[in-house]
Parts: sequence; structure tokens; C-alpha cells
Amino acid sequence: MSGPEYPPPSHTGSAGEVSGWVRGAGTPAELPMGGGSAAHYLATGVTTGGAFGLYKWDMGPRPSGPAPHFHRSITESFYVLSGSVRLHDGRGWLDAGPGDFFHVPIGGVHGFRNESGEPASMLLLFTPGAPREDYFETLADAARRDAMGEDDWTAFFLRHDTFWVDP
Repeated sequence: MSGPEYPPPSHTGSAGEVSGWVRGAGTPAELPMGGGSAAHYLATGVTTGGAFGLYKWDMGPRPSGPAPHFHRSITESFYVLSGSVRLHDGRGWLDAGPGDFFHVPIGGVHGFRNESGEPASMLLLFTPGAPREDYFETLADAARRDAMGEDDWTAFFLRHDTFWVDP
């Protein structure tokens, strides 16, 4: 049976290493955003050697989330943990709930929103592990946002591989 092959080895030692790590469930969010919203940096591109970035995204009851957009260098996947999340699949908005999974290949139009009036939570997975933390932190920091002009925003979105589209 043929199919995708494993990538070439990047560990060439004769024995395994003791290199795993645990992030406890009680670890506070790295980016509290108020109103019940927060980002938990479960595994960043730095901590995974660029392999992936995994974030737990908690959304408070107020409507929030990005409009449709795409990325030219990263995939993005969503796994809803709790609540109701609206996901844009490039064709339109779909309702997703706990256990629903949504994968977006490189170049795929997508977006997400919590419009339910109740809290919601999901996992976000980026591959490879792009440095998304500055993107999240800038958007969450009202003072930084208010200080940015149109040219700053254009450069910011370009630097973070985010290209907006009409819904």
C-alpha cells in the first residue's frame, strides 16, 4: 500500500532523548483579554522548533473573531471545545459546536466568530509554527491598536501573513 511517506529523520541519535514537557491544566492564560476572553499558548513555534503552534482560544460572550481571510504560508485548524462558534469555510458561515473540527489548507479562506452570547472555547493549530503571539498580543492591546495608522496596519497584516477578503 503506498501513500504519504514519513519525512526524513531529524533526530539521528542512537537512543531517544528525555525532552518532553508538560503544561499543567492550571497554567494561567498568557494573554488575558478581559470579558472572559483569553489565549493560552499551549505550544508555540518556538517551543516546537517551528513544527506547529497550538493555542487554546477562550471567547467571552461578546461577539468577537476575525472576518474572512487567508494565509499564504500556514495552515490553520480549529477544534471546538465548548460553546457555539461560527466558522467561515470560504463559501459562508457554518455553526460549529463541541467536537467539531475544521481544517484550512494554505490559501484557504476562513474566519471564526462567537456570536452566541455565551462563552465558547476552541483549539487553534497552525502549521508550521509561525510566530502568532505578536499578532494576538497586538490585536488585544487597545493602546497599540489605537496608535497604529493605516500604513502600520498594512505592514502588520503583511508581516503576519494575513490577507483579508470580502465575506
